[in-house]
Amino acid sequence: MNTLVAQKRIDFRKSVLNKLRNSGKIPAVVYGKNIDTESISIGNTDLMKVMRTVGRNGIFTLDLDGEKKDVFLKEYQVHPISGKLLHVGLLQVDKETEIDAKVAVVLNGTSKGEKDGGIVQQILHELDITAKASDIPNEIEIDIADLEIGDTLKVADIKGNYHNLTFHHEDDEAIVTIDIVKMEEDIEEETAEETEPSGV
Repeated sequence: MNTLVAQKRIDFRKSVLNKLRNSGKIPAVVYGKNIDTESISIGNTDLMKVMRTVGRNGIFTLDLDGEKKDVFLKEYQVHPISGKLLHVGLLQVDKETEIDAKVAVVLNGTSKGEKDGGIVQQILHELDITAKASDIPNEIEIDIADLEIGDTLKVADIKGNYHNLTFHHEDDEAIVTIDIVKMEEDIEEETAEETEPSGV
């Protein structure tokens, strides 16, 4: 069951927060439209289990002292060195709530251009979108099998597959392109031309 149990926090001293984190829990807040922000604590391991089940953009149930809320992982803070979660922000939603999200772009297949010696250059690894909470995908998959050397796939090319999403990108913004790979001898010739001293 996609339920995360939480407890209210009332002591915000740094020593208490450190003790909380050392015990395997994370300080967090739950907030939303027309509701008061509440400070809570959640289990790190429990959160990871739920996120593996519902995905990065999935909705799950927060059980706060017996009160159930549908929430969405809106933001999180990570320690720059250890990579451990330091703080989490949960947005309370209903299935009709429209929210902003970042969705990962996943490329599927091997392009014709790669088979001909080209190289895939992925320019956008995630897309900024707005959609109803229930419509947000965990990732946007793009089939690149038919792309040839010189081809570029743009935001406009995928919008037709996601009518329920609003993309916050220009239509002509490139997502992925198939570039030609220069032969090693061509690169050496160009380098030699650039370094060759000009005559006086």
